[in-house]
Amino acid sequence: MIRIEGLTKKYGALTAVDGLSLQVRRGEVYGFLGPNGAGKTTAIRIITGLLKPTAGTIVVAGHDIAKEPEAAKRSLGYIADEPRPYDKLTGREFLLTIGALYGLPEAKRRARADELMEFFGLEAWADELSESYSHGMRQKLMIASALLHEPEVIVADEPLVGLDPASARKLRELFRSLATQGKTVLLATHILEIAERLCDRVGIMGKGRLLEEGSVGELRDRLKRPGQNLEEIFLELTGGPAPEQPEGAP
Repeated sequence: MIRIEGLTKKYGALTAVDGLSLQVRRGEVYGFLGPNGAGKTTAIRIITGLLKPTAGTIVVAGHDIAKEPEAAKRSLGYIADEPRPYDKLTGREFLLTIGALYGLPEAKRRARADELMEFFGLEAWADELSESYSHGMRQKLMIASALLHEPEVIVADEPLVGLDPASARKLRELFRSLATQGKTVLLATHILEIAERLCDRVGIMGKGRLLEEGSVGELRDRLKRPGQNLEEIFLELTGGPAPEQPEGAP
């Protein structure tokens, strides 16, 4: 559902992503891991069409993001690393606007907006301006907006940061449920314990390159490190301290 071949992004002399190639399968939760500066967020912004690559090909749900950008973007929902809804819209208005942008019929977008606001516990705040929302509420609103049109592919960059433990668990369960339904989730996270429990496979980035990928069991076997957990494998591959758990992470 996501196919990346030879993805490169340069900023002058700096190479942020260096020849990245990987595939994320239908019905899979894929953990995209790496220390700060490894190139994860740059790659994600290219996958979602927010940045143009220097070189390489990205195909989302069968659509080349460069040749069929609208079709590719209709197929995915993007949860950014910073929640930024339109402050002067209420939560409900924001979701209805997103639904209209995706071409959902009015009845459908109203039903989905109500369903998702209830799921994330935002129904009491549905008609309040989003500028009055807490960080966690804004994050839940942005997650709801990414799921509104029932995309085949969900691309999530640190979606758990700022969520309370109950909401974080609910989102993890939702990602797992969506994968069971045949959806695809690409999850970038610094929370290695959650990645180990949730993801079918992980890809570990370092200095713009994919260092290793596979299930945790496959990584243990390939690296001949029986019994190591994902954090220990991460440390060995990246040669540095484990990423700090972001403030507010569950």
